[in-house]
Amino acid sequence: MASVRTPFHRKRGVLSAGKHGVVTGWNDSDTTGRKHIYSGTPTVGVASHQGGADDSPTPTSRLSNSRTPSSRRTPWDVPPRDPSLYAVTNHFRRRLRQRGRYVTLPTVSQSIRTGQLRWNSTDGWRFALAREGVRFVVVVGDTETDSPVVVTGWTKIDSWSDAMASDRWSDDDLHTIRLRTDLSQNPEQQIPGHIRPRIVDRPLEVGRHRITTSAGAAYVVCVDCGAQFRSKAALCGQRCTQTRG
Repeated sequence: MASVRTPFHRKRGVLSAGKHGVVTGWNDSDTTGRKHIYSGTPTVGVASHQGGADDSPTPTSRLSNSRTPSSRRTPWDVPPRDPSLYAVTNHFRRRLRQRGRYVTLPTVSQSIRTGQLRWNSTDGWRFALAREGVRFVVVVGDTETDSPVVVTGWTKIDSWSDAMASDRWSDDDLHTIRLRTDLSQNPEQQIPGHIRPRIVDRPLEVGRHRITTSAGAAYVVCVDCGAQFRSKAALCGQRCTQTRG
């Protein structure tokens, strides 16, 4: 397995992934010291759920209920490569249910086992796995919790030509991934030039809106309330008038 460089360029230099393990975890009734860090109650274990790109799997516990506070880790410790050790936050579970995310528990597990591991100054440790032109990115954390946690994840186009040539992705899938990426990378800016080439017929969720767009349109439109938007900030800042609950 390839070695990875730890953050801050410490003298200890290069460490082998998997050298440090975490053997503790929690169950659904054990949330001590976590609610101030993550919203809701995390569920432990990344299950081997099989399904399509937009399935809504339920994570399954694979950890014992033992707790060992002495196993606290630092940012210099490389995250473990065993998916069964990871908890899943409610934030990430919501992403699994959202159409247009294309992140599933199987891809998370595979990313942890075999993906590239890099330190990012913004998010911390990231696993990344490229498959048929699309890159899956999984952000993990384990320095403030008793076991490692899958914090969030997303997809981005790694190679448009490879993705278009693959049977795995439809044109709508790829336009959806690219549109979501453009909105997220420029959240405060209006991006009509990025939106115009996109053709998204199946609604994707951004903020409280389910949006689509057609070729040549300089905006996305919510299929529920009909509002038009040119930025992610506008999407997230305005409540859908037709949202239930």
